[in-house]
Amino acid sequence: MILMLLGTLALYLGANFYIFIRLLQAMSLMPLWLRVAFGVLYWLAACGMFISFALRNVALPEFLHRTLHVVGTSWLLFTLYMAVALAMADLAHWLWPSFQHGVWYALGLTLAVLVAGYINYRTPHVEHITIETDKPIEGGGLRLVAVSDVHLGNGTTRADLARYVDIINGENPDVVVIVGDLIDNSILPVKRADMCREFERVEARYGIYMAAGNHEYISGIDECLNYLKTTPVRLLSDSVVSPINGVEIVCRDDRQNLRRAKLDSLLRASDSSSFKIVLDHQPNAIAESQKSSVDLHLSGHTHRGQVFPFNLVTDHLFEQSHGYRKWGDTHAYVMTGLSLWGPPFRIGTHSELLVVDIVSRAKDAE
Repeated sequence: MILMLLGTLALYLGANFYIFIRLLQAMSLMPLWLRVAFGVLYWLAACGMFISFALRNVALPEFLHRTLHVVGTSWLLFTLYMAVALAMADLAHWLWPSFQHGVWYALGLTLAVLVAGYINYRTPHVEHITIETDKPIEGGGLRLVAVSDVHLGNGTTRADLARYVDIINGENPDVVVIVGDLIDNSILPVKRADMCREFERVEARYGIYMAAGNHEYISGIDECLNYLKTTPVRLLSDSVVSPINGVEIVCRDDRQNLRRAKLDSLLRASDSSSFKIVLDHQPNAIAESQKSSVDLHLSGHTHRGQVFPFNLVTDHLFEQSHGYRKWGDTHAYVMTGLSLWGPPFRIGTHSELLVVDIVSRAKDAE
């Protein structure tokens, strides 16, 4: 693991040196002071993510925290696409010497891709699925709105959450569930802006339930729990919510807790006639839900790689990395995330909110 991290860091720094040298060469006729200023700003941006993470729990001005986070994480993606585009431009110049100004073409293409990716991220998809069941549900059905991977903090702000709450309310939910990673890397900016106060505007008569994700552990699970107790969000770990119109919601703790309860032990006291929904942040235990005859399994975590080509990696790593699939009699959906971690771009993937209409075919359902 350490060797892999060191190798990744070396690759990142090497790509940045390559881009930096080629940009400096393209600026050779510009004044010295401008090239020096460019160099200082370039390497501050390249190191921004590391500085941001190191200072994540330090009480700095909010603007500075957010700037370091956005610039630092965005630079990761800029480095990836710019290095590839620049290599292609240099190859084109080597094959056809008449091809000039490849640095600027590469820069323009990279910025265009990033702008499109930002616009795509800011317009989440609303996915609808309908699940029919023979189990009785009072009123004949229940509408559930599910979100995952909001990552509140320096990247996703209270204003962003307010926009998401408006989208949630627009779907007229009976109940809202959050499948982990509501908080990003630190609870500090969330508490400072009291971001989760926005959930008081959610119009769901049966409330908001949440299962922890790995980022709640990164942020400090106890601090997250204590803060969320002051909000309408009920963060539950290895707990079963009392039946809501014949629907039971099982909130599993994240796999980060190596001692989390087994699913079958959580279901022992449940009503066999109820429709069972499992919230499990990381999609590694869908087979366990199938074995326990769970009706609906919901996960997130993968972001489906968030940007190309990492979506190809997550599609390979996870048996179900995104979307809907049926495992025997168990319906499973892995969400790509309402927001995201790190750079504010979606390239080759999309942000999403999931709406599940559970419809009962039982004769005694009213």
